[in-house]
Amino acid sequence: MMHCLNTMSEMVVSVKSLNKSFKGFKALEDVSFSVYKNDVFGFLGPNGAGKSTSLRCMLSLIEADDGHIEIFGKSLCKNRFEVLSNIGSIIEKPDFYKYLSAFKNLEIMARISGRQVSKSEIEDIIRFVGLNGREKSKFKTYSHGMKQRLGIAQALMHNPELIILDEPTTGLDPQGIVDIRELIIKLSKEQGKTVILSSHQLSEIEMIANRMVIINKGKSIIEGDVNELLNSSQMMVKFSSDNPAKFCNFLTKEFSDIADLKVTDSEIEFEVNQERIPEINAFMVSHKINISGIEHKRKLEDYFIKMIQNEK
Repeated sequence: MMHCLNTMSEMVVSVKSLNKSFKGFKALEDVSFSVYKNDVFGFLGPNGAGKSTSLRCMLSLIEADDGHIEIFGKSLCKNRFEVLSNIGSIIEKPDFYKYLSAFKNLEIMARISGRQVSKSEIEDIIRFVGLNGREKSKFKTYSHGMKQRLGIAQALMHNPELIILDEPTTGLDPQGIVDIRELIIKLSKEQGKTVILSSHQLSEIEMIANRMVIINKGKSIIEGDVNELLNSSQMMVKFSSDNPAKFCNFLTKEFSDIADLKVTDSEIEFEVNQERIPEINAFMVSHKINISGIEHKRKLEDYFIKMIQNEK
């Protein structure tokens, strides 16, 4: 597994060698990752990859078989109450009293949290999540997006340092997705929160997160800075040609820096530096090899797409 760690920042979460099985099924196998202060940390993987199981272990909703979880520099196992009191989370969908207003629901949640929260503080939180003007409306009248925002408001009631959101944009319309995305960015930039965000959408993580880990089939695959991982010059490129065998022959003779070559009846796919793609195209055209199409994806993007396709 590759790591790209930010050693200049304070570590908030350290998960090492986490394992969890359910009746013989390995849900997690040697999962490890690190989250730093003020990160918006993307927890990326296809459905069923082990994301929710990992987050549930971090919140003590289930117990890992083995491994170590340290949050705020303290062992979760030995300091459970102290650690969890400084975490806000939404796992699955937020649930509230349907016939009470948003404001009343948050008042109740504040009392449950044990923290003294004034009415003006609740109003500030409602304003922050964009529900001002609807705070007196009953929860049952809320749209799915509004319910998600109220869930985030609930997670903020005790002013935690760490926010954990499990697939918060699932089921939302495009505007709802934008609203939650902007809210998560505000949590980091305006409130200084550290956010862990799980998703099966690579594009969503790319727009929100600064660091991420990819998890698949219960294993952490790659971790690092989002820009470095996604803006690599290494590309997977696919040429469509009427003579792939001749194309392949020229390619292997003239270009020594290609990798992962695959040839079909009409296509040639391989890994190469982005700067080489126009050169390869020009060379083939000059040798009278007809090119009918060129597709290219970033290597990590191509890998993730294939990962999802293999899960279907």
